[in-house]
Order: sequence, then structure tokens, then C-alpha cells
Amino acid sequence: MTLTLAAAEKILADNFAPWVLDLGLTVESVGADGEGAVLRLPWSDRLAREGGGLSGQALMAAADTATVIAVAAARGGFVPMTTVQQSISFQRAVAGADVLVHARLTKAGKRMAFADIAMTAEGTEDTAAHATAVYALLG
Repeated sequence: MTLTLAAAEKILADNFAPWVLDLGLTVESVGADGEGAVLRLPWSDRLAREGGGLSGQALMAAADTATVIAVAAARGGFVPMTTVQQSISFQRAVAGADVLVHARLTKAGKRMAFADIAMTAEGTEDTAAHATAVYALLG
């Protein structure tokens, strides 16, 4: 069962804390069988740190959220899950541009999922941040 964009947006709206929703994330695309998901983190001065770059906290939350959507896409819908581990490397600042968050599952088992997340400023292929995540699937 392929997850539609509308279903992915509903998962986003129904399963995240209000402050995560305040990031303004939208689902750009979803794929099946671990192909992953792409979310857009829109630029906002509210998310900028001192110096004008997008804050690391916003990027971490976006990577975590994109992983949930990628797992849901692989499962054909939302299942209860929790983050076990997340690591991120910030490679270049993003200022004044939306960020595309590409989450791809590298392994999706019955109880665990592993993801690789690449974040790029819109209009460039240069990696702004790279994250990995491990999720426990609870249902």
C-alpha cells in the first residue's frame, strides 16, 4: 500500500507536538519500500540563530520528523514508534532558503528502522546537514 501525500500530511498533522508543527514542515514526496520521504522546512526568521543561519535545533527536529514519515511510507501508514538514536553533522549554514529534508530508510525490520537523512538548501545539491536515526517500531 503506497502512502499518499494527503495521508502523509495527515500523519504530520495528527502525530506531532504543536511546537514541531510550528516549524511549518510540509511533505513534498513519499516513496514505498524504504524509498523514503522528502519534507520541506520553510525558511523563517523565527528559526534563525544568532548570525542568521537556520538553527541546529530546527534541523534536528526536521530530520526526526522526516524519518517518521519515511517509516510510515515504508509501512503503508503510521505505526507507533520512538527515536532510539539520532546523530547529525552540520556542514554549512543555511540562510534565507527553504531546506529539503531527504529521509531514506537503509533498513526497515519488524522492530527497528534505520535512516539516513540529507538536508540541502533549496536550489543547491550541497549538503547543509547529514543525520542518521534509529527508530524502535512499537506496533
